[in-house]
Amino acid sequence: MSATVADDESSSSAAPSGVVARLRGRFGHLVKELGKFGTVGGIAFLVDLVIFNLLISGDGTPPLLAKTISTVIAATLAFVGNRFWTWRHRERSGLHREYLLYFFFNAVGLGIGLACLGISHYILGAMWPAVFQTTLADNISGQFIGTAFGTLFRFWSYRRFVFVDAAISAQTPSASLTVTKGD
Repeated sequence: MSATVADDESSSSAAPSGVVARLRGRFGHLVKELGKFGTVGGIAFLVDLVIFNLLISGDGTPPLLAKTISTVIAATLAFVGNRFWTWRHRERSGLHREYLLYFFFNAVGLGIGLACLGISHYILGAMWPAVFQTTLADNISGQFIGTAFGTLFRFWSYRRFVFVDAAISAQTPSASLTVTKGD
């Protein structure tokens, strides 16, 4: 009986490392990509934040225009970082194609950020101007909330449509749906 207990303990202690190894094998590349994407995005976010605040405080640029300008500059920087560092291991599908798709999805992400900023500054600001038409409120809604939602969308769309993995795009739908006996 004690041999059975010892066998159970050794197999149970080996099981977590097997599960961890399988998870690392399956999601390790995704974690690396997410880390690189986050680093590039963090740098682009700081550029966006600084330019946005310079524009709204310096010459009184309207918040939506300031956000558009700062995002376009930051997105250009992020394109270079993502193409040549985050997803450099992926096969290139043409710089022109990637650039157009990248900026299309950035425009959608910008729309998400502008929607958050517009709702806060103009809709909620019409009801409570002292609270929602301030630099702090514009930064929270446009730079933090809008950027968070826009970033989730951007990561998914860049990974799925812009910087495609050649192995994934080469698979046929029927090959990915094949079920083997025992699954």
